[in-house]
Amino acid sequence: MQDGIARGAYPGAVLVVGRRDTILFAAGYGRLTWSAASPAVSLDSTIWDLASLTKVLATTTAVMMLVERRAVDLDAPVARYIPEFDGAGTAAITVRHLLTHTSGLRATLPLRDAPDSAAALRMVFATTPLRAPGSGMVYSDVNAILLGEVVRRAAGVPLDEFTRREILAPLGLEPQMMFRPAKRLERAGRIAPTGLWRGHAIAGVVNDPGAARLGGVAGHAGLFGTGPAVARLAQLMLAEGEPLLQPQTVRAFTRSAVPARRGASARTLGWEAVPTGESVSSAGTRFGPRSYGHTGWTGTSLWIDPDRGLFVLLLTNRAFAPRARNSFTVLKEVRGRVADAAARAADAS
Repeated sequence: MQDGIARGAYPGAVLVVGRRDTILFAAGYGRLTWSAASPAVSLDSTIWDLASLTKVLATTTAVMMLVERRAVDLDAPVARYIPEFDGAGTAAITVRHLLTHTSGLRATLPLRDAPDSAAALRMVFATTPLRAPGSGMVYSDVNAILLGEVVRRAAGVPLDEFTRREILAPLGLEPQMMFRPAKRLERAGRIAPTGLWRGHAIAGVVNDPGAARLGGVAGHAGLFGTGPAVARLAQLMLAEGEPLLQPQTVRAFTRSAVPARRGASARTLGWEAVPTGESVSSAGTRFGPRSYGHTGWTGTSLWIDPDRGLFVLLLTNRAFAPRARNSFTVLKEVRGRVADAAARAADAS
């Protein structure tokens, strides 16, 4: 972890390794920025922009709960829930296609160019597949944005409210995890910055421009949280959903659904899976064949090995002015080394 800071990949980080009922190792490293005067990272109180971990921690978990309640059907067309999603070829796109990134939709859209959040959503609804749904996997933020809207339509409340009420509050995580963090948290120096604007560190505003244009709440990004809060959700998955979900639901959503190919990870319903298709895997080399996880642009990652009963969580603010030109490559190496070290330690215990 210190090597990643020394090599300029990120100024600060939190690492948590644990099992379903215990934390084996947890520590904070570095500072919120590169300045020696910047606050030191706090394991318990520093809040991180979780980036694409939003896709699995909030959006996928919400979809799992709605599937259990029969409010969402995985094999129903997305247009059942979003009638405006009615462009050419979209009728064949199902909720399952969105979760497995096999919808055929493009990876991103220029949402930052939209004048407001309503126009950005209309841009999403108007998009059409580039290839036949089900014909291949292309990792896409658009899929997750649509899933967030499916949650809103099926549950009758926005994704952030559903996440707060149905996931965070029952687990006692409301103070530690949220969309659109309060300004007072930034003023208190609790949020790790992920950007610079005219020399000033930007914290508490989602780093992803599409999520920012959508008002800070989107299916693909926007969730903020502390290391211990994310660790609690990892433990939820290792406990096969107890107390929020049924074990069969968790098994169904974490079973490999799309095989890996060169440069692209295997996929479950919502999660990445092994093999990751990378030359240097963020899951390392030792995690078992049923392992699943996810990473995020800001420098976040979570990998879960159900066979070992082990998770490894790494939160960094790599997106904040990295000093390494190849900061993502360095971060991947750190992720893999940490995962391997955690697996070795767990096997030896």
